[in-house]
Amino acid sequence: MTLRATTILAASGLLVLTACADPAMNGGMSRTQQGALAGAAVGAVLAGTRDDDSSGRSRDAARGAIVGAAVGAVAGNMLDRQAQALQQSLTNPNIRVVNHGSYLQVVMPDGILFATGSAAVSGPAQQDLYAVARNLNQYPNSRVEVVGHTDSTGTPAINRDLSQRRAQSVAGILAAAGVAPSRLTAIGVADTQPVASNATEAGRAQNRRVEILIRPTQ
Repeated sequence: MTLRATTILAASGLLVLTACADPAMNGGMSRTQQGALAGAAVGAVLAGTRDDDSSGRSRDAARGAIVGAAVGAVAGNMLDRQAQALQQSLTNPNIRVVNHGSYLQVVMPDGILFATGSAAVSGPAQQDLYAVARNLNQYPNSRVEVVGHTDSTGTPAINRDLSQRRAQSVAGILAAAGVAPSRLTAIGVADTQPVASNATEAGRAQNRRVEILIRPTQ
């Protein structure tokens, strides 16, 4: 089979999957379609290296592309659906759910979670964390990283301690709500991963946050 034929077969598989995919999100390609494309590429490369003869490589590359596209589409569609369900379950509009294609990121500003200098989660925020926990239990095939962030005010030691305690508080609520502790990791990174300038109050407010990273395991 020629490279041209291989390309046609792979593209045909992608077109079928794309036709079955959810509508594009955010005005672009959906994560289902992105997953299909990524899976096709990986499948083609891996399968194409199996045989010594060129015709065998072409045949396996085509098959690998189609199978890889199917696997990638399933994974992408799962994240699409989980992200949508999660966003709909949250009551606070300041909580963002970002689908990065290979994982979900839930961004919770510390202003809705904690009082200044505290690691005790507020009552309203606990309700949203219980909603996150229900979603995680509906989609159990993932590992969950809870990452605490601070701004640059305060000493590095204080910021590390506060960010760690806040991450552990959030992870503790998820565990109390039924998420298996073996799925959870809590880490504080202090001010080492800013998303805005610490030179302004608005920027510092963005940097003070807890992120819940949901990474599929299957």
